[in-house]
Amino acid sequence: MTKPGTLADYRATLPNQPGVYRYFDDQGKLLYVGKARHLKRRVDSYFQRESENPRIRLLVSLIATIEVTLVTSETEALLLESNLIKTHRPRFNIVFRDDKTYPYLQLSSHEFPRLSWYRGKLHPPHRYYGPYPNVWAARSALQFLQKLFLLRTCDESTFKNRTRPCLEYQIKRCSAPCVGLIGAGEYALSIRQTEDFLKGKEQRILDDLRTRMNQEASALNFENAALLRDRIALIQQVLTQQTVSTGVARDVDILALVCQEQEFVLNLTMIRQGRHIGDRNLFPDHAESASAAQVLEAFLTQHYGEYPPPAQIISNHPAPSPELLQWMSEGIGRRISWVQAPRGMRRVWLEGALTNAQQAWAQHQAQRLHEEQRLQTLQRVLELDSPPTRMECFDISHTQGEATVASCVVFQHGRPHKQSYRQYHIDGITPGDDYGAMRVALERRYRDRGESLPLPDLLLIDGGKGQLAVAAEVLRALDLRIAVLGIAKGPARKVGAETLWIQGHATERHLAPENPGFHLIQAIRDEAHRFAVSGHRQRRQKRQEHSLLQDIPGIGDKRRRLLLQQFGGLKGVERASEADMAEVSGIGEALARKIYATLHGVKDRNG
Repeated sequence: MTKPGTLADYRATLPNQPGVYRYFDDQGKLLYVGKARHLKRRVDSYFQRESENPRIRLLVSLIATIEVTLVTSETEALLLESNLIKTHRPRFNIVFRDDKTYPYLQLSSHEFPRLSWYRGKLHPPHRYYGPYPNVWAARSALQFLQKLFLLRTCDESTFKNRTRPCLEYQIKRCSAPCVGLIGAGEYALSIRQTEDFLKGKEQRILDDLRTRMNQEASALNFENAALLRDRIALIQQVLTQQTVSTGVARDVDILALVCQEQEFVLNLTMIRQGRHIGDRNLFPDHAESASAAQVLEAFLTQHYGEYPPPAQIISNHPAPSPELLQWMSEGIGRRISWVQAPRGMRRVWLEGALTNAQQAWAQHQAQRLHEEQRLQTLQRVLELDSPPTRMECFDISHTQGEATVASCVVFQHGRPHKQSYRQYHIDGITPGDDYGAMRVALERRYRDRGESLPLPDLLLIDGGKGQLAVAAEVLRALDLRIAVLGIAKGPARKVGAETLWIQGHATERHLAPENPGFHLIQAIRDEAHRFAVSGHRQRRQKRQEHSLLQDIPGIGDKRRRLLLQQFGGLKGVERASEADMAEVSGIGEALARKIYATLHGVKDRNG
């Protein structure tokens, strides 16, 4: 099948050399990104005959324009394709959609480094260890290291402003460097031992602790010796629980890819420094009718394009193309070993990962069935034509009319879709006017008539008959037809006794507390409330800090941020002396006097 006109003419000009091709529809939206060793041959293959794959047939029918980028090698094409897919997430590419990045453990760059779990872009000179497959694994490692080496986990502002040890010190999870109960040299030793443990050098730590324990016992410091003994026992206990084998590769990823009822699930199990640190189950999008090899290649390019691969990968599928394996090896500066038919302990690992993947698929199916039942129940209750695939809920939060914030949360297929959440700062209304705030929020959300975000099948309003009337009025003015449901608090605000007001029905409705559709309504309403309250608190705090600091002549955004960071917030600034403020970069003695005078209501000596 050949597209007529300019598209066929453009294809005729393509060279047979490595590159990346991109397909767009007639609206300019990116449909698909692909790589090829021979561009012309690869692109022509889509059009020369009709594919048996319905997904490919649909893709070809939508292609309006083609763009290509020529590269010097297939490895370079692989890297560019991976970056484009992660950036744009095209509709027809297999995407391992994961809203959250993998967490790390971070040791801050400080005289007394802070140990914390961290997610996001890595920023030297802080030191990072990981990634960990999930937050639970990172937090477990953090708690163990905190208990073992007594490292601080508080943020910089709290550390600077402590005047006495906190609860972490009392429960023996911190050595209290904030108030000088441990010296820099001894704390540095704890940091070095922490890094040794994270690098798999446990024996060095155990030898050092045993030597110190014997020294303390010889000096008759039996209490200190007992503490060191307990630390040795804790390390040995954790090593016994986490160590998976000896005499094998220290860093291993296990990739178990299974397909059940034409749906793929991949279990990623991570072993670092010979210890099992956790696993993660991933469900790819747009993988219908794809082969296992295509799904595996999509994961390898997207995951290892961002995170360095280990020296060995074990999988139940064959190794990818030599070019892909070479590209992954270049990322770590050594050849990656791919094992498809492992023996011994490696086989046990792979079998365990396959079991986890199959169990995850079964749980996923059960959850999906439960969500479908809730949506179908909601459809019957509200007398809708079909189950509401996309639902949006609005709520208003303020304190006596101050810092009003409206939240909009989105549920798709019965699950939160946090990328679509929105918060609206509401100004220019009578303070405390919830109806006016709701009207402004709805107008701002729907005035583009769904061009920036899809319109919902069902709109939920946290409120009763009055809020429902406001929503109906706004939608009529915008000529939008969306089903609307109001959720009013029950008598004495009792959970489970909420009243439902359905647009077009004159009387209220109540549902049994055990009704599945009612559970979904409550979940969406509670999430909208949580999101509105969090936004309101942030806005109120920002206003308070602005009114007291930024209105002082000479204090702009930069100086205000430096003061708040230095003293841990507005209360810390109020407690600080003029001399302390003067030491902050860009403040000086004269401005410090002015700040102190303003905050404490005294007359500036130079004013």
